[in-house]
Amino acid sequence: MHKSIIAWLAVLLLCGGCAKRDAQRLTLTGSSTIAPLAQALASQFEQLHPGVKVDVQAGGSSRGVADARSGLAQIGMVSRALRADESDLSAFTIARDGIAIIVQRDNPVRQLSRAQIIGLYTGQLRDWSAVGGGAHAVTVVNKAEGRSTLELFLHHFDLKASAIRADVVIGENQQGIKTVAGNAGAIGYVSIGTAEYEAAHGGAIKLLPMDGVVASTPSVRDGSFPLARPLNLVTRPQPTGLSKQFIDFAMSRAAHDAIVKEYFVPIAGN
Repeated sequence: MHKSIIAWLAVLLLCGGCAKRDAQRLTLTGSSTIAPLAQALASQFEQLHPGVKVDVQAGGSSRGVADARSGLAQIGMVSRALRADESDLSAFTIARDGIAIIVQRDNPVRQLSRAQIIGLYTGQLRDWSAVGGGAHAVTVVNKAEGRSTLELFLHHFDLKASAIRADVVIGENQQGIKTVAGNAGAIGYVSIGTAEYEAAHGGAIKLLPMDGVVASTPSVRDGSFPLARPLNLVTRPQPTGLSKQFIDFAMSRAAHDAIVKEYFVPIAGN
């Protein structure tokens, strides 16, 4: 009996230690646009809180919503405003971003009208010569279902997903950028922040203006870019403990440099 009691106490102590370690883990899942920024913030947060481990996983904004709801993640990453049917979640905006149309760097086309973008994506225009470019077949790069970038693109251009004639379907922004950079006839749309960063660091892409407004971080900052969005961290229920500490940190002045470094626009007051 004595040995049994000792063994039982040992199990309790072991489980207590596990619970303590689990309490020091924070998981964020969702938007691939937010993920690199969240990872940078996680590294800073871990330095400020020894013993804390922050795990950041991408997978799309829909995953962020689903995982925050189910409890698979304490925090979801959602690169759009919450919808009416997501009112059970609380959203905390940490930055703003835009969505840019990108083409291969050597593509002679410098701008596209709204009608031309719609024509290219719906298959009505299949050669770049139809929009002032060279005689080259168009490769339409589209975002996968569940990505907030796709939802916002469709909404802005008043399109249905079934109308898109995609040649390539991509998930994360980096995949889209790599695809467009390696294909002279490709057209895609990705985060302005990510695209600006890649273009500034040698990526073979070019950001096209939209509605006559330059696709840039300053355009998002001053509110002139027509396709902008909030970058949100979401929770269910209201955040407490480690989740609240991380969100407070991400919304504080301490996160400003990381946000700017990722070519996003800090929220007002940062």
